[in-house]
Amino acid sequence: MMLTGDAAETAQHVADELGITRVRAECLPADKVAEVGRITDRPVIMVGDGVNDAPVLAAANVGIAMGAKGATAASESADAVILDDDISRVAFAVTVGRDTVRIALQSIWLGIAISVVLMVIAAFGVIPATVGAIMQEFVDLATILAALRAVGGRLDVREAAANPVPTDQSPRAGAGIAD
Repeated sequence: MMLTGDAAETAQHVADELGITRVRAECLPADKVAEVGRITDRPVIMVGDGVNDAPVLAAANVGIAMGAKGATAASESADAVILDDDISRVAFAVTVGRDTVRIALQSIWLGIAISVVLMVIAAFGVIPATVGAIMQEFVDLATILAALRAVGGRLDVREAAANPVPTDQSPRAGAGIAD
């Protein structure tokens, strides 16, 4: 769904470009907040770029401000700020967020599983308590290293490096002329 203060014709043109089927145009900030409040499917992500979007960015579960030149109020109300005006970066940000949560949960469960195994072993006296305490440091290290996959082991980054996008080598591309 697209909520905008823009004119209906402009809003519909942008919605068509993005494949959005539900559009509400010429909304005031209060209209946007009310509409977001009526949405039952959660979480709600709201993307905005101006001072009029600040209230709805704060009302959404996740508010994303667009553009480095956007209003300060929108940036301060948002949970995330994307510094360029490329709407595709929103989908990328959602993917990064989901991957980060997935990796964090995997790392947490890894640490819990290893700790439980070590506690059971220690409970039966197979290892002394001091050895168990030292082994806990290795569990912590393994959990931290697993969590670091969120920083350096992103699948999309590895795929992009393995399959670079070919660049246009035509003279028109070098001159900055688009077809």
